[in-house]
Amino acid sequence: MTATIARPESPPLPPVSTPWWAPPTAAIVAFAVALSGSGSSTLNGDELATLSAARRSIAGMWELAQHIDGHFLPYYLFMHFWMKAGTAELWLRLPSALAIGVAAAFLVCLGRRVHSLSAGLAAAALLCALPSVSYYGAFARPYAFAAAAVTISFWALHRSRWVSYAASVALVGCTHLFAVLVLPAQLALLRGRTKTMVLAMAAGFVPAAVLGLIGYGERHAISWIPQRGPDVLLKFPKMAAGAEGVGIALFAVALAGAFVLIRRDTRWGLAVTGWLLLPPVLLLAVSHLVTPVYVDRYLFVTAPALVLLAAIAVAELPRLAVPAAVALAVGAAALAFPQHLDVRERNGRFEDVPWAIGRMKLEPGDAIVYGQSSLRTGFDYYATNAMPDDVLRMGNAPATDSFGYPERADVSVALRGRDRVWLVWRGAKSADLPQHGRVRQAGFALVRAWHSADIPGLTVALYTRKG
Repeated sequence: MTATIARPESPPLPPVSTPWWAPPTAAIVAFAVALSGSGSSTLNGDELATLSAARRSIAGMWELAQHIDGHFLPYYLFMHFWMKAGTAELWLRLPSALAIGVAAAFLVCLGRRVHSLSAGLAAAALLCALPSVSYYGAFARPYAFAAAAVTISFWALHRSRWVSYAASVALVGCTHLFAVLVLPAQLALLRGRTKTMVLAMAAGFVPAAVLGLIGYGERHAISWIPQRGPDVLLKFPKMAAGAEGVGIALFAVALAGAFVLIRRDTRWGLAVTGWLLLPPVLLLAVSHLVTPVYVDRYLFVTAPALVLLAAIAVAELPRLAVPAAVALAVGAAALAFPQHLDVRERNGRFEDVPWAIGRMKLEPGDAIVYGQSSLRTGFDYYATNAMPDDVLRMGNAPATDSFGYPERADVSVALRGRDRVWLVWRGAKSADLPQHGRVRQAGFALVRAWHSADIPGLTVALYTRKG
């Protein structure tokens, strides 16, 4: 009988380390893509809300947070000190572009850890190709921060750096409250480290819990959000990518990548797939169980997962990983090129205040009435020449409990002695606003109205006194 000699197993190959140049290169390229759109399109209402909140005193921001946008208080505090150096469009949006660079750098490292270096590099390249990155990377709101914080949390979780993980979870909650909807996906990684991970997650979740309670008490401030049905989930790929064609294509490839990663490492496959798929489902559930909150931009945190899974799918191809990744990134960029151009137009944020100002051909004694009081922030910011008399305005400071401004209620009295009045509002020409009736009751008739190119946009209307 012949004895069988067992051959010793070959030791596992050590993981390929991330080259020193890869994360900073990805960061620089992604930062450049985001920054390239930061000074071309005008600030919209959300960004002007950041400007309004962050230039108040610390006490003023705290007063505002007790009435509206309390969950944005950490971001407003950061921007308060950032704006000490200026309030130019480029400067206001620069932090978001930097955050996109950080997200790209950590995405390279995370992709290398869960699959391969080629997957990490391809993920960063695909991230740069997304129109949503061009949009939110040049946007003075915290959505890019949230995407970066979520990416860091997955990276820290893979490295089992529990202090870093707890800090990153805290950062997730401080950047945007609904970014915490990615955390349930991380529960797929509990096995073998349950106690340590749960303690780190719980410690990091404290800021989100506090901000969540504040936000729940202020849910009246988002009463404008309509209730959505399950059909809204069909639009999710477009939202995550920023364009329908590239979104659907990448989503299909990402599902293939999810299958690959689940077969390779079940727990990490479920975690990254959950990062992509759970937030929209959970946000819709919150909308139906608590209050309507489903807004597309709240889900930008899924964009890194979308590109990571798509990158894994192409990195799995034998001997074709690099050319396939290059082809996918170039194809995605080409397919989405019109959308990249759109977000870099002056009206790329759909609220072109300089256009509205330019429509006003003034005559001595002209007055202006705002359909939404908060629009004054934008007109004050962009006005370089004389503006019509703001006859309803009471004081220069915005209200302490909102982004609007205190106004006189007696429109007829305020317009006494005026022959022309400009009415400006956010929305289409057909918008039904109380100010229309009040201006007409004051003895004025509509002469002409202009609307900017996109919805909701801005509308400028000229009224003159009848008779």
